[in-house]
Amino acid sequence: MIYGIVFDLDGTLLNTLEDLTDSVNFALNKFGYRTRTIEEVRTFVGDGVRVMMTRAIPNGLANPDFEDCLTCFKEHYKDNMFNKTAPYVGISEMLKTLKLNGIQVAVVSNKFDFAVKGLCKKYFGDLITVAIGENEAEGIRKKPAPDSVFKAIHDMKVRIENVIFVGDSDTDVLTAKNAEVDCIGCTWGFRDRETLEKAGATYIVQEPCEILKIAGVKL
Repeated sequence: MIYGIVFDLDGTLLNTLEDLTDSVNFALNKFGYRTRTIEEVRTFVGDGVRVMMTRAIPNGLANPDFEDCLTCFKEHYKDNMFNKTAPYVGISEMLKTLKLNGIQVAVVSNKFDFAVKGLCKKYFGDLITVAIGENEAEGIRKKPAPDSVFKAIHDMKVRIENVIFVGDSDTDVLTAKNAEVDCIGCTWGFRDRETLEKAGATYIVQEPCEILKIAGVKL
């Protein structure tokens, strides 16, 4: 029986790609570097903003402008993360149905913590019980380490055997494996079905309503 579902955020609940791309390119342009296409940024996301910018800027961490460029990205994104971002079709309805059926929802993301909490509050309100972003300063390692999943389960006050994880990337599948919970891979996000299959997702879904069936919700 499922009593709690832990979701990834970017590419799973929210399509954040355009706002991320705009902020990446704002930062790159400010320091005189070539901008990136939305498809390039799609391949950069999933492992936290620091890794994303490492992939976006020439020479990565070895670039002397890296830290300033990263700071520039964060400052721009903080003020512009609601411009074009929106829930994927069917997500809000699915979350409402989970709540009505007594299933708690948590979000864990490698995105910086204030952005995760701000996005969840704006788009989902009280449909999200727990929202956790990157917080390695507190000893919570980012995905694919299972730390944030364990914290979410603890905060929801559910048993790990009654939890399932939902994400759109190979990093998410590995996170679920490291936490020893089943994983639902969703194909509407930033990675394709082949990537999810190769990573070993327990289930693969094409529409949010399929998550309800896996969770045992009677429709």
